[in-house]
This record gives sequence, structure tokens and C-alpha cells, in this order.
Amino acid sequence: MGFSLFPKAKNLIGLDIGSGAIKLVQLTKGSSGYKLKRFDVRVLESELIVDGTIMDSERVIAVIKDLLDEHAIKEKDVAFSVSGHSVIVKKIQLPVMSEEELEESIKWEAEQYIPFDINDVNIDFHILESMDPEDARDQMDVLLVAVKKEKLTEYTSVVTEAGLSPVIVDVDAFTLENMFGANYEVMDGEVVALVDIGASVMNINVIKGGAFAFTRDISIGGNRYTETIQREFNVNYEQAEQAKRGESVEGIDPETFSNIVNLLNDKIVSEVVRSFDYFKSTSNNEDINRILLSGGGAKVSNLLACLEEKSGIPVEMVNPFKRIEISETQFDLDFIREMAPLASVGVGLALREIGDR
Repeated sequence: MGFSLFPKAKNLIGLDIGSGAIKLVQLTKGSSGYKLKRFDVRVLESELIVDGTIMDSERVIAVIKDLLDEHAIKEKDVAFSVSGHSVIVKKIQLPVMSEEELEESIKWEAEQYIPFDINDVNIDFHILESMDPEDARDQMDVLLVAVKKEKLTEYTSVVTEAGLSPVIVDVDAFTLENMFGANYEVMDGEVVALVDIGASVMNINVIKGGAFAFTRDISIGGNRYTETIQREFNVNYEQAEQAKRGESVEGIDPETFSNIVNLLNDKIVSEVVRSFDYFKSTSNNEDINRILLSGGGAKVSNLLACLEEKSGIPVEMVNPFKRIEISETQFDLDFIREMAPLASVGVGLALREIGDR
């Protein structure tokens, strides 16, 4: 989903504003593919963005400005994305019509699918190519996207006040698709699930043969671990985060800690498996062939193994820089490796170009 305000832009800045951290990615396009130009991650204090709602815009703006200053970024054009409660993505079937006709009627068509007042949302759509040559062409598949205006305003104003020009607004699910397409081999008919676990939202995106098939945002993420650890062991946020990263913290018993993490892993994994079951029931029982896991929450110990075991599907940690050239002299490769799972949405945003849909 994207509105484009400028005819062309080079080196769009991808800015992923998450509840747990802000990730900045900038790429350059060369003859042999993409090169990493800039990448950084700023962890946010827990009270600045809560469940995707910006609570303290002044401090969030300060973090973005600080990132721009530190990297001496002069470019202004930025792509950012939204996810969670305020975003609805639905695949719907409509009678075949031209894009112009759909542009005219989308508001009325969308009304029955959107649980918000139609005047409170911005709507975009994308006509999906049919994969099945046998398809009756009196109907067409349309991807409908609706975002609450207040959510867009909240994020747009933070980006603008940090001195940037928001030229593309995307949805997390589509940025993951973008990142996957640029870095991984897309096999015909292969069904891949991209599971991104952020601090407060988990995004599940299923693609078949490289094309959109299903998406769902669930309001659960890495913060659930931190809050439970704080409560169970009576420690502060920073100590809980340290424990979550696998560091030993005074007052936290390793065995009890491990049991708590395993219980939470089970909870997160059941949500994922439930979404897969729902996808299966709505898609002629299609099997998911593999899972790519990303997001800060994906790094929690044993989560990957738990997902693989409970789903019965091979799982790998995503590498959003897999086909992106990275200069060893310009970047700390250990930092890149450590932070790669958090960079999926940011890379997907940085790959966007002005004017594409």
C-alpha cells in the first residue's frame, strides 16, 4: 500500500518504527543488486510506544533525529509502515472491472469488510493476478487495505516533525513480502509463511509462489516475555530484557526462568499454528512448506525449535541481508548478524520505490 508524492527518489530511507526499537535501513541499487548504505537500530524505552500507539511523540522524534544526525543523513524521503489493530488487510472477490472503475467504487465495496466507520479509514487496493488458468473470469481477487486515519496521522506527524518527508506508507505484511522476494528463491507453487514477532505485534504473512495468500496481525510479542519476567521475579524492565537475551541476572533462578519462557513460547506458537489452520481451511487445505522467522521476539531461546516441533514445518531464522552486499570496512558484521532478525521490515521498506504500488 503506498501513496506517492514525488516523481522519483533515490535511496529512500526505510524507517521501521516499532514498539521496542526504531530500525533505519538505506540501500543503494547497483548493476549487480543492492548494497547496504546505512543500517542502525535504536532500542526504545518501554513507555514511548505501547502496543503500537505513540505515547510520547517528543521523545520518539528525538530518537529519529538522533539517528539521522549520527549517520549524517541528508536525504528526506522516507517509507514507513503500520500494523496491528488499526490495519485491515483482506483478500476479497469482486466482479471483474477495470482499475479505474474499482477506484470509483472501492469505498462502497469495502464497507462490508471493514469493522470501522468507512470515513475513519484510508483505503487502498491491489488487483491480484489469478494463478489458476481455469479461473472463471467474471470474478477477480482484490487485496483490500484499510488503515485508520488517526494511526496514519500519528505516525506521519512524528516522521514529519523529525524533518523527513513520508512518501510511502506500507503495511508490515507487504514489507516482509518485499524483503523475501529480494533475498530468497521463489519456487513455483511453494507456500511460505513469514512470521515476524515484534515487541507488541506478531505478523503472519503467507505467500504462495511469491504472491500474497493470507495475512494476520496478532497483538502479542516480545513484551509479553519481559512483562511476565518482571512480574514473576520482581525485577525492573532492563533486568528482564537482560534475562530475555540470555544474560544471568541476580534474583532470577535459571530453572524457573526457563519454565516461564517455555510456557510463553507455547502460547506464541499456538497462535501461529491456529493462524496456519485458519489459512488451510480457507485455501483448499494447502500445506505450508516452510517458515521464515523474524523480529526481535524471534530471538527468544527455544522459540524456533518449539515452532518447528509444534507445527511440523521446517523453520529458519530469516536473513534480510542474504543477497544484499555489505562492506566489511563500513559495517560491523557481528552487529549486522546480531540485529538481522530485527531488520526484515526495514529492509522491505528500503526496497520500495516511489510510484510502485
